[in-house]
Amino acid sequence: MDKTCIAATITLGVFLAAAALAGDRGEADDGFVSLFDGESLDGWQGSVDGYAVEEGAIVCVPDKGGNLYTEKEYADFRLRFEFKLTPGANNGLGLRAPLEGDAAYVGMELQILDDSAPRYANLKPYQYHGSIYGVVPVKRGHQKPVGEWNEQEVACQGSRVQVKLNGTVVLDADVAEVSRNGTPDGRDHPGLKRKRGHIGFLGHGSRIDVRNIRIKELP
Repeated sequence: MDKTCIAATITLGVFLAAAALAGDRGEADDGFVSLFDGESLDGWQGSVDGYAVEEGAIVCVPDKGGNLYTEKEYADFRLRFEFKLTPGANNGLGLRAPLEGDAAYVGMELQILDDSAPRYANLKPYQYHGSIYGVVPVKRGHQKPVGEWNEQEVACQGSRVQVKLNGTVVLDADVAEVSRNGTPDGRDHPGLKRKRGHIGFLGHGSRIDVRNIRIKELP
């Protein structure tokens, strides 16, 4: 490799590193804080034995999992994270959940799921990735192939919940309105009325990787 190519390579590397650092600083300036230090489960509680930290990501350990919750409670917020699925993966994102009980009902659960798995071909619309489980179906078709990193953003403000998957709004709903006359699954969801609670990953025994978890609390 000649000196010109070496110099160009170094310049590109410096530019990409600077851009990444600028992005991190931009989020910090905008009020986002990290929920995961990339090295440990400090700040998390619950089924810590069902999760591990590998290569800067929280990993749901196969055949273990369980509910891993933030130590802190949150009310209104904007949450951003990246996730990577394995074939047939099934997990959940708990929102405003208490530490006890099924988060899908006593809090809210956003489904985390490998939508492409044949075993899930005949699920209800409110059971696919990004849906509010049992309550609000999601706009499908924006999940990346298994093994690739996805970016997700979840905004909760009052009774409104919005989900962006890889830059596309796939769910935008007022849960108070959509549940006024009952929910699609016919179950009781008292957690829809909760004003605050924990955020968590709700593992069902299959591996998922999650990284770059950060949050901005909203007024």
